[in-house]
Amino acid sequence: MKLGLRFGSLTAIVSTVSLAAVAQADCPDYTTYSQSPQGNASTGPLGLPYMRPDPACRTFNSTIVEKVISDMTTRLKDPDVARLFENTFPNTLDTTVKYYDQSKNLAFIITGDITAQWLRDTGNQFAHYRSLLSLDKDLATLVKAVINNEARYVTQYPYCGAFQPPPESGLAPTHNDWADGVVVNPPVNNQTVFECKYEIDSLCGFIKLSVSYYQATKDTSMMNNNWLYAIDQIFRVINEQSQPSFDANFNYVSYYNWTGTPGASYSPAVDNSGNGEPKGYTGMVGTHHRPSDDLSVFAFLTPANAMLSVELQNLATILDDAKLAPNVSAQAKQWSKTIEEAIWKYTVVDNIFAYETNGLGSRYVMDDANVPSLLSLPYLGFLNRTQPAFVATKKMLMSRQNPYYAKGANFSGIGGPHVDAWNPWPMSQISNVFSTDNDAEILNSLYTIVNNTDGLGLIHESVSIYDESDYTRPWFAWANSYFAEMLLDLAQRKPHLIFKDNKPYTPGM
Repeated sequence: MKLGLRFGSLTAIVSTVSLAAVAQADCPDYTTYSQSPQGNASTGPLGLPYMRPDPACRTFNSTIVEKVISDMTTRLKDPDVARLFENTFPNTLDTTVKYYDQSKNLAFIITGDITAQWLRDTGNQFAHYRSLLSLDKDLATLVKAVINNEARYVTQYPYCGAFQPPPESGLAPTHNDWADGVVVNPPVNNQTVFECKYEIDSLCGFIKLSVSYYQATKDTSMMNNNWLYAIDQIFRVINEQSQPSFDANFNYVSYYNWTGTPGASYSPAVDNSGNGEPKGYTGMVGTHHRPSDDLSVFAFLTPANAMLSVELQNLATILDDAKLAPNVSAQAKQWSKTIEEAIWKYTVVDNIFAYETNGLGSRYVMDDANVPSLLSLPYLGFLNRTQPAFVATKKMLMSRQNPYYAKGANFSGIGGPHVDAWNPWPMSQISNVFSTDNDAEILNSLYTIVNNTDGLGLIHESVSIYDESDYTRPWFAWANSYFAEMLLDLAQRKPHLIFKDNKPYTPGM
C-alpha cells in the first residue's frame, strides 16, 4: 500500500487520488516509515527526527499550512516542541487523504494505520485547521468534500461510525477482522461499512466538522439535500436512543443491536442480545460503545452527551445564520437544553460527574482518554475550567480513584480498557492542558508528552508506564492533530510558556 501522490505545487487541487497514482509516486508505506526515525534530528536535547513524507509523497499540500508551521517553529523556544509541531500539524494532510475528487465533491480520509474513515476521527483530524479554511480555498474545498461524503454515510447508516471508500474512488474495501462474526440489526453492507459500532460521538463529529466549515466559509452550499437528510437521520437516532429499554407494559424497545458471535468474532458480545444494559428515561441519549470503540457499561455516557448538547446548539446557530431549516434549528435547541439539564440532574453526585449512568440509579465513576471524555469537558465547550464540579471531578480523575489512571517513573495519564490499565494515552495529557490555566500543570503535561514519543517525534495512541518504547499505533492522525491543536491554543492563551516572546499567535492574524 502506498500513501502519497505527486503534486506540482504546494497548494494542490486534486482531481482523483487512486492507488495507481500513488504507486507512481514511489512513496514509502507510512505505517512502516513512522516506526523508525527519519530525516534530520532537532537541535533540542531529545533530537527528535523530521517525520514528514517527501513533498511529492504528501497526500495534500497547502501553502497556508506551511506558513503556520514556519510561523510557529521560528517562535517556539524549545526545538523539540517545534519539531513535534512540525511533524504533527500537517500529519492529516500529509498522510491521510486517501481519495479526493473535487468535481464529485467527495473525499475519503483514513485514520492513519487503519485504512477506514471514522466519523469521530475525521472531525478531530481536521479540527486544528478550522481557522485556516477562510485563508485557503483549496483546503476548504477538501473539507467540504469530506463532509459531503460523510453525509452519504450518515444518511444510509446513521448507527455506524467507520466506513469503506466511496465506490467512485475505485479503492477496494478493506476487510475488517474485528467485524467478522458480528451481527448488526438493522443489517449493514460491509462493502460500505467498515465497522458498525454505534457511538453517539461519531454523529457529533460530523456536526462538529460541518459547523467548523460553515463558520469559516459561510458557504450554504454545504447544506445540500444530502447533508440535510443526514441531519434528519441524526435526530432519528437521538429520538430512538433516548427511549427507555422497557415501555409501560414491559415490552422491550429496540431500534438497534450489535453483538458478537462466540468463537467467530474478535469483538466481545453486547449484553442482552446485543441491546446493552437496560436504561431508563433521563433526557440523555444512550450509546452502545464509547469513543474508544469499547463497550459501554451503562448507556448514558456523560461526555458524549455533553458533546452532543454543545454541537446541537452549534448546529442551531449555523442554521439560524444561514436562514435555513428553522424547524431543525428549533429541534436542535430543545434537545441541547434537554440533554444539558439531564447531565446535571442524573450524572453529578457529591459534585462528581459519573462517566456513565443508566437512569435507574447506577453510576460508573471513571474516565477514558478518548475525547469526548470527562477531562475534556472544557475543550468540548460544555463548561468552564473553573466550574466547581469539574474541578472536583478532575482531581478524582487524575488520581488512583479513577481505575484507568496510571503513573510510572516517566509517563502518566488516563487510559482505558481499549489497550489496558497500565498504558495511558498521551491524548489524556493533551486534554489536561485544555482543562487548566495553571502554568506548572500545563508544562508538566506538555513535557510528559514531548519526552515520551520513543524518539520518533509523533504522538502515539498509548504508552506503557513501564517502558516508553512499548507503545501502540505509530501512526495515529487524530492524536497528532490534537497535539497540534493544543499548541495553537497555548500560542493564543499562554504564549509565554512556549514562545521566545510573550506575543500571542493566531494563524492568519
